[in-house]
Amino acid sequence: MSSGRDRVLLPGTPSLGRLYVRAAAAAAGRVLPTGRRPGRRHDRESSAATLPAVEHVAEGVGVEGPRHEAFCRTVGAPLREGPGGTEVFPGHLHALAFPVAMSVLTRPDFPLPVLGMVHLANEVELLRPVAVGEELTVTAWAERLRPHRSGAQVDVVARLSGPDGHAVWTGRSTYLSKGVRVPGPVPEAPRRDFHPPVPTALWRLPAGTGRDYAAVSGDWNPIHLSAAGARALGMERAIAHGMYSASRALAEAGVPAGTPLRWTVEFAAPVPLPATVAVAFSDDGRGPAWRRSEYAGWDPRRRRPHFTGGVERLGARTAPGPDRPGFPTAPGRGHAEPGSRAGLEDPGGPVRRRPPPRGPQWSGEPTAEH
Repeated sequence: MSSGRDRVLLPGTPSLGRLYVRAAAAAAGRVLPTGRRPGRRHDRESSAATLPAVEHVAEGVGVEGPRHEAFCRTVGAPLREGPGGTEVFPGHLHALAFPVAMSVLTRPDFPLPVLGMVHLANEVELLRPVAVGEELTVTAWAERLRPHRSGAQVDVVARLSGPDGHAVWTGRSTYLSKGVRVPGPVPEAPRRDFHPPVPTALWRLPAGTGRDYAAVSGDWNPIHLSAAGARALGMERAIAHGMYSASRALAEAGVPAGTPLRWTVEFAAPVPLPATVAVAFSDDGRGPAWRRSEYAGWDPRRRRPHFTGGVERLGARTAPGPDRPGFPTAPGRGHAEPGSRAGLEDPGGPVRRRPPPRGPQWSGEPTAEH
């Protein structure tokens, strides 16, 4: 293949639950590429770690209407009609591709432990609207294994293609495996101070947020489900899925229907559940004139960032300006990785108000919260 990767055709979409069981079993008796078992920091160094030169492929993956509607209800995304039918929310496309990506991460020859991985960032390009009912081909692979000051980081790329073979959606997730060393210089990452902007809303996220999102995304990582599961992976409390926060932020941005887009998010401190998250949005244009939105979420009491990101119309990139402030964050923290309709409350103040998420059956009442 021109990519240099071997193609592994899967019999169908993998079960995330089974993949997490496989990951847990591997963690229980994991031997690193050096032949040593994980332990103290110096026991986790590896000079021979390489990524498998493969791509996993699942064909005929359909977008089911009821599952899509349930996902949209959970993150507060509106259902939008286009020429080809109901347009699929880009966050749901990530959930659709994630099991195939996880099947790459849980291969026996994958050099990094999956459980306890930290989700640093995500980048998505939606090249055209995808309609509910379309059948897609999902292709996923790992690339760019490289050093990080806290371990090793890797990119996992997933691509969705239509019946004509052309890509319609591509996602790149960057993960950190703490304490694992790979060859190469550690890049400098200057710390950026976070100065909370004026909030435009507050999210109230109940304790069941992670379970609710798991039910619609299929991501049953135990770190999101309960305090007991989180403690087994080094956290005191369950934390919200990073892609729940990112999807909800995208749902509340001013993106017009039918827009090809680039959507990015960087994760900082995890969101322990239950939680109150302050959020702020800044839009460049509205309606047909929309070009870009930027967003940030943070702990309003400690003033620590949880996530920052943006979404822009493809081909219309703009730099942050005085009326479109960027929301800098301290990079490299992230969410530990590999819902329901949480309430939205206006905090008051001289800022542009945003309505509650417009997903179907939105009640406006706090309930539970990737």
